[in-house]
This record gives sequence, C-alpha cells and structure tokens, in this order.
Amino acid sequence: MTRHPAPGGPSGFSTPERSPGPLDAGAAARVLAAAGDVTLILDAAGVILDVSVSDRELARLGFGGWKGRPWAQTVTAESQPKIAEMMAEAGEPARWRQVNHMTAGGDVPIRYLALALGDDGRRIAIGRDMRGAAVAQQRLLQTQQLLERDYIRLRQVEARYRMVFDMAHEAVLIVDTANRRVREANAAAHRLFGVRAGSLVDQAMTGLVAASDREPLLAYLGAAEAAATPTSATFALRKGLGEAQLTATPFRQGRSAALLLRIDAGAGQDRRPDPVGEVVERMPDAFVLADAELRVLTANQAFVELAEVPAADRLTGRMLDRWLGRPGIDLDLIGAQLREHGSVRNVASIVRGSNGATEEVELSGVAVPGADGVSHYGFSIRVVARRLGEVAEPGREAPRSVEQLTELVGRMPLKDIVRESTDLIERLCIEAALDFTSDNRASAAEILGLSRQSLYSKLHRHGLGSLTSDTAE
Repeated sequence: MTRHPAPGGPSGFSTPERSPGPLDAGAAARVLAAAGDVTLILDAAGVILDVSVSDRELARLGFGGWKGRPWAQTVTAESQPKIAEMMAEAGEPARWRQVNHMTAGGDVPIRYLALALGDDGRRIAIGRDMRGAAVAQQRLLQTQQLLERDYIRLRQVEARYRMVFDMAHEAVLIVDTANRRVREANAAAHRLFGVRAGSLVDQAMTGLVAASDREPLLAYLGAAEAAATPTSATFALRKGLGEAQLTATPFRQGRSAALLLRIDAGAGQDRRPDPVGEVVERMPDAFVLADAELRVLTANQAFVELAEVPAADRLTGRMLDRWLGRPGIDLDLIGAQLREHGSVRNVASIVRGSNGATEEVELSGVAVPGADGVSHYGFSIRVVARRLGEVAEPGREAPRSVEQLTELVGRMPLKDIVRESTDLIERLCIEAALDFTSDNRASAAEILGLSRQSLYSKLHRHGLGSLTSDTAE
C-alpha cells in the first residue's frame, strides 16, 4: 500500500526542472499574469519594464500605464520603505508585503510577492488586490462599534430601570420562582423590614413573613406563577411588623421565570393621621433623623432640598456627613457632645448640596435612647445666611469689630481672617489719625508715616474718602 506522508507546510515542486516541462515565453507570461491581479516585471533599479493587469477595476484605475516608471513612485510615502525591502530581499525566501498605490480613486491596497528572475537583477512582483479584505475589515469594525453602541444603550436602560426601581416609594421584590428566594429588593423594601441595604438579596421569602403564614405564602406564590393576571393576598410580616398586602406578577427574565412582588404595608389598615409627622415634613427648617452611626434614617423635604437630592429615599442609609458639616470635623464634635450631654444648641455649620451648593446653617440636636439601648439623633437645621449680613464675606466690606472677626471662625480660612484683621487694624488707625487731626489728611499722613498719595489710596480702599485732597488742607 502506498503511503502518503502528511504535508508539513507550504512546499514547491519537487522536480521543477522536469515536471512543468519546457515553457515558451508566451506560456510563462500567461502563467505569471494569472498568478495575481497585477504582475510587474522590474529591472535591478526597480523600474517597471512591463505590467500585466488581470483585474478590470485595477485597469480602469490606471495600473496598466506604469511601464517605464519606478515602482516606488506608484505607492504612498509610507509604503516606499517596503518596496525597497522587497527589492533587496528578492533573492531570499520571499514573503508577502502589502503596499498602498496612489490612484485617482483613492489609495488601493495591493499585497505583493517579489521574486528574482535570473541572474541579471530582474524581479517579478505578483500582486493581489486587498480591497475586498479591507472592506471585510471595515465591516468587522462597524459591527464591533454597533455592538458597543448596543451595549451602551443596554447599560443606560439598565441604569434608568435601577433608578426607577430604587426611587419607588412602594416596597418591591424580584423573586426567583425556582427557589422562592429574593433576587433583588429596592430601598423601600429594606426600610420596610428595617434592614441595611442589600441584606434582603438571596433571602428565602418564607423568612419575611410570620411563621404561621409561611405555608400559605408558598401556596400563594405557586398559584401566582401560573395565574394569567396579578393576584393579591394579605400576610403577617415577620417580627410583628404588621400585616401587608402582597401582589405578585409573573414575568420571564432571560430563560428563567420570576415574580414581581409589590408589598403594601398600609393596605386595609385604618391609620390615623400623624400630626407630628405632618408638621415635621412641612416645617421650613430642615430636620433629619440619624442612627447611632450617624446614618440617615429619614429627613423632611426642607433637608432634601438643601442636600440637592431628588427624594428622601436617596438619603436613607447614607452617612450624614456626606451633606452636613465639614468632613471629619463638625459631626465628630457634635456627636461627641450629644453622647456626653444629650443635646447641642445653635451650632454653626454648613450643608453641602450634591450639586456643589453650600449653605451656612445653625443646627440643634438631641440624642434619644431607643428601646434596645441604642441612641438615635435628631437634628433641626436652620439656614442662617440671610441673618449674617453683619458678618463680612470675602471680597466685601471688612469687619468693624473684634466680635465680628471672631464670628468668622469656622466660616473662613485662617489666612483670610488674618487679612481681614489687618484691614480692620489699618482702618481703625486711619480713623483715629483723622479724628486726632480734625480730618486734616496731610497731618494724618504725617502721623501715620505715609505719603499723601498712599493715604488717599487707603482711604478710597476702606471707603473713607476719595483720592483727591480736601479743601480743608
């Protein structure tokens, strides 16, 4: 049996001197012309002696008129070094090189293989049109860009869904029908059960209701999965949180089924109005309630506006120092005072909005111990910027007393307070000199050791007079 060894890679004819047989010049030329879309015969200097173009489009672009031209002059500047390398390597094992030819219709990519013809230095360059490959690469790039745009749109849709999901006032759970566990829970659901953000995820649904209602809940979820329309039922929540109405809506997410579970803790309850809560919510001064770690539990609308957030839900569970006080300074001191004395009054501070606005405020706070011994902190915050007209701001009239300077502590950097102090002392000295000389500015300048022009400039800067001398002089 004849054995045929497996090919190890590209190889040439084993007996090139016998197998093809004798070829006349015409047959050899036809073979060379058929090997590529364009074939060039070159002399040792790289000048094109003859050219064969088998592709009609390349012929239309003028490839057939290169006879007598240097090969390097038909390509772009960045392709000329490749031409030189192919001419120099023609006697060695050949390799393909791609160059760009300049034509009236734009650059045309051609992939060449240069071979030596005899010993007289002539070369043959067989070229293949790469425009089809370039178009395929361009289509691949466009497809990648389209996929990236689709991915960005998907991320934006997911971000909008997440924002609506988290900002909903109604508690909402996404429940996996396969194992009856929570896939996702919004902020309102975590507040309803009194747990930190993210702790409801992967919890069993039976753990969210009273022990007596666990079997009825499983039966309800099974029926809701097969129901064509949303159904509702009332269950007792865990840890004495009261009764709530659950409404389950089945849907599919990918290849798995899920339930959208809405929880209405106030359904069917005769709740009396809470006048204290209404007053706190409507009061013009901001109010915020925080836990022992100074994480926000709730806040009224006035604080929501100061913090520049869309709703109070965006504050819940966040550290209060994200908005109130200078980071690492005010709330640390206030918290220490509350733990030691139980209350603080009229503390000067600032509120920093999410969009960069800053308001000067006064806050009063109180610590209230809970049933479990853990304290909660309540803060009443009043904007005082409109009542600080007597306190100079940077760039405005300087303070007129030491009391006004001390009020700047905590509202301005020390270097700005020192500058304000210097201006105050300078102004007081000038006023004293003018009073001593009965407003004779020449004498006042002599007493102060200033030139008249320097004194006039300082008078103008402090708003005590013009730059011109008085007639009293």
